[in-house]
Amino acid sequence: MSQVDDIPQPEASSQTSMASSMAVPTSDSARQRRKIAELEEKLQVFESGHAVKQRETNYFMSQGQAIRRIVALFDSIEDMIAENDRRCDLESDDDNITLVQDCLQFSYIILNNTLPWFHRKVSDMEYNDYMHMLKKLRHGVDSARGDDTLKLKTLIPDWVNHEWRPDPPVNLEDKHCRGFAHDTCGRLLCPTELDWNDPTIRAGIWDCADGYVMTEMSWPVFLYAGYTADQNNLEEGLFKSKLLVQAFKAIFTSPSSAKDISSNGDGANIIENNRRAKKDPLGKKVKTHVAQIIKMNKVSAHLIAYVLCQLQFALSSVTSWRSIDDDFDYTQFWFNIVDFFERPPG
Repeated sequence: MSQVDDIPQPEASSQTSMASSMAVPTSDSARQRRKIAELEEKLQVFESGHAVKQRETNYFMSQGQAIRRIVALFDSIEDMIAENDRRCDLESDDDNITLVQDCLQFSYIILNNTLPWFHRKVSDMEYNDYMHMLKKLRHGVDSARGDDTLKLKTLIPDWVNHEWRPDPPVNLEDKHCRGFAHDTCGRLLCPTELDWNDPTIRAGIWDCADGYVMTEMSWPVFLYAGYTADQNNLEEGLFKSKLLVQAFKAIFTSPSSAKDISSNGDGANIIENNRRAKKDPLGKKVKTHVAQIIKMNKVSAHLIAYVLCQLQFALSSVTSWRSIDDDFDYTQFWFNIVDFFERPPG
């Protein structure tokens, strides 16, 4: 038998007793305080991470507000990214690029000019974070358009009733009574090549007869200064109506600022008004408006097209937002307005 075997070994209970005897006595309350402090520290770290995530979520949602208004009213963010990726994968110039593809790429460029961080972040993010960001951007996209639609739903009839005093007045809530069913709304929506005062023409519009169908290929009267178009020069006064400026200011600054419009769009400096609105005369901060949130520093063709699509919808009898309303295609209407500024005829 070895010497090691001869050495008596302590029992398990004795080992536990020895370990306990080596502990420096500490009060129960002190140990509990340290455990509580440790748990509070872990909770603080967790809440801090949650707060950072929430701030990031709020940021993406606020930035998404700019996409429908400044970039494109109907194109999805995913389609813009996919078109840019497609072009990056091309080994040579593509001679078969369609107009739709060109528009998507142009929108992607505007998107990156509007959100300078977007392209870099999309390139560097993990897939799950990328999908989370897109989800929050889409939420901002949809809520912005919906908020503007709801805002103009009551503002437009209020402005129309105030200026034209129609009998009956335009209903602030019921859209079924708008559009060509209401004399004043019909007059504003009427294509400039048609005379709303002519009973035969009005009947033709109501019956959707050939030659009297309202489509996106005509400029409606509400686009014009004084709501009158010169048939010999249809560009005179175009996109200078009082309603356009009122709607623009209501969306991008505030509904109260739209009350300041006393004439047509020639004298309205919306951007300058936005700069002045940042502080009140006493230097105090005022409520941040949309133009500041989306960092709008100029009036672009896309902004004008967005507001006019919202105006068209507000004056119409359509009750839910859609890209096509019978014979009127809002997508093409938006493109027609943008093309007027960016691809002028001639």
